[in-house]
Amino acid sequence: MQWLTDPQIWASLVTLTAMEIVLGIDNLIFVALLAGRLPPSRAGAARRLGLLLALVLRLGLLSGITLIMRLTTPVLAVFGQDFSWRDLILLGGGLFLLYKGTVEIHERIEGEADHPTAATPPARFGATVAQIVMIDLVFSIDSVITAVGMAGQLAVMMAAVTLSVAVMMVASGPVAGFINRHPTVKMLALSFLLLIGAMLVADGFSVHMPRGYVYAAIGFSAFVELLNHFARARRRSKP
Repeated sequence: MQWLTDPQIWASLVTLTAMEIVLGIDNLIFVALLAGRLPPSRAGAARRLGLLLALVLRLGLLSGITLIMRLTTPVLAVFGQDFSWRDLILLGGGLFLLYKGTVEIHERIEGEADHPTAATPPARFGATVAQIVMIDLVFSIDSVITAVGMAGQLAVMMAAVTLSVAVMMVASGPVAGFINRHPTVKMLALSFLLLIGAMLVADGFSVHMPRGYVYAAIGFSAFVELLNHFARARRRSKP
């Protein structure tokens, strides 16, 4: 129990937890959009179950540290380009996000324009949970590898991952509600998915784009949308 009084371990836990929360922002947006296709009575359960299974997946990855290290070893070469399992997972996840974001944007623009009174058919519970878990695997790869590099103790890494997923579970409801209540925010979130998907594909081809640039673009866009929200509220309040 000496680790309880070790300030370095606590500092490592706080730093790693904060990093995991930041890296989970894009995952949280995707979870909110996916669960939004379900009936409201089942959306919360899908978010919680998907994130809980994602937590089990992350802890399993952390338990197999040797397996994580092998994920960065090249296993395939195409036209002189080496690909590891990490690269292939990022490529698949990035292409899935590009596909999913494009389909959702098309449905919201073309579908609503052609059939303004037709409701979008609700998604299936099991398929939604499966997609949440699958895409969390993609988002987990880099965060888990970073966690292994930052913290030397497995207990610290597992505690940080558990705390970050707990924060995501608490925040997923308010984030999903806010996105679903504001159509322009939902469109902005779908655009973020396209941006993140393109970033993952680039990472899969070993073209590393610093996430700080992506998060800065997302933050700026969100700030502009917030100003638009205040402006609309002010116009509505005027007689």
